[in-house]
Amino acid sequence: MSTGSNIMKEEAASYSGGGYWYTIKKHFKKSRSSKWSLRILIVLLFIALFSDFIANEKPLYCQIDGVTSFPVLKNYLVKTKLSKWPPQLLNMDWSNADYNKVIFAPIPYSATTMDMNNTGYISPFGKQDVKSKRFWHWLGTDKLGRDTLAGMIAGTRTAMLVGVIAMSIATIIGLFFGTIAGYFGDNKFKLTRAQLLMNIIALVFAIFFAFIARQYVLAEGNTLFELFKSLLIFVSVFILFNLLASILNFIPFLKKEVTIPIDILIMRLIEVMNSIPGLLFLLAMLAIIKHPSILYVMLFIGLLRWTGIARFVRAELLRIRNLKYIEATEAFGFKTMRIIVKHAIPNAITPVLITIAFGIASAILLEAFLSFLGIGVGPEEVTWGSMLSHARTNFSAWWLAIFPGIAIFITVTVFNLIGEGLTNAVKR
Repeated sequence: MSTGSNIMKEEAASYSGGGYWYTIKKHFKKSRSSKWSLRILIVLLFIALFSDFIANEKPLYCQIDGVTSFPVLKNYLVKTKLSKWPPQLLNMDWSNADYNKVIFAPIPYSATTMDMNNTGYISPFGKQDVKSKRFWHWLGTDKLGRDTLAGMIAGTRTAMLVGVIAMSIATIIGLFFGTIAGYFGDNKFKLTRAQLLMNIIALVFAIFFAFIARQYVLAEGNTLFELFKSLLIFVSVFILFNLLASILNFIPFLKKEVTIPIDILIMRLIEVMNSIPGLLFLLAMLAIIKHPSILYVMLFIGLLRWTGIARFVRAELLRIRNLKYIEATEAFGFKTMRIIVKHAIPNAITPVLITIAFGIASAILLEAFLSFLGIGVGPEEVTWGSMLSHARTNFSAWWLAIFPGIAIFITVTVFNLIGEGLTNAVKR
């Protein structure tokens, strides 16, 4: 028993211990381009996280008639419906208020603030009608007088959100399917006849009650909220039918196990997903959304990008499941879930990180493309792509093309270099 335990510990340490990740980190840092890309990414994430504190027409702190408030923080509470604006601040003109004390954000405009004195594409070097240098539009304005620099800050947050959230969705789905396919293969995934029968029936009922019966509500209501309810119904139906299957397992005939070729089924699903033109799918889905939002873009990109992650995880687990330490854990009688979560997935995660890095770059580029076409984003949302779109209506407004274009180029390049650095570190 002790020999087997030692084998398991040695194998696990060689694949998932600190030494393995330390080696990858060491080789990653040897690449100057990867190091600088990581530093730039940290700056971009900082801007995205604190964008409302960097560019906002509301003060960070102010005192009016002896009453102290923090309008930017207050705005978060108002948006989440945890608080309400006091009547005296509800329609406040923050730029002209009579303050006792005030601290403004470094950029005294938000992305949607319209400076009516500087409309009609004001150049960064042009004449601007502002009260002081603090209100200068350092990167110019667009047709409606919106500050380009504030738009760039908001665009950074949108780009980071799209990349991170879309690939988080893709990672969750890809890890799930890739793990099942790779670990169980075609001969280790077993269900009782009752479980198989109930899950087939559950799939039909779940699709009907969650999506077909609710198609009018999904089309006409708040699509994101209704979609969440549909997913909840979908999962609930499966839970209900599996509980029923556990009762039917008492019948001897239905208790007999059946081997499911899960690997080949998931691979066929991946092939079907890959055969769907991604852009066509996105355009079709976004076309039926009644109230466009960047949240839907994140969701649909995530639903498209999981196949690559699933294939990488499957390939790694097909190798890992035959290693000695996995065999040792199975011999000791560890539960399958524990083996997968604690021993198998941590050792298969490295190629997934590479895929995620490249995937985030691809998602940001795709979102910019859709925003440029005016698809999938609301008219009030400011992104790098939407700013580029405004530039094509007036070719003399070069600042609306150059600055967002440079931002997209830098961000995509950063993630690609990080992905390349991870690839080289793993190979070594």
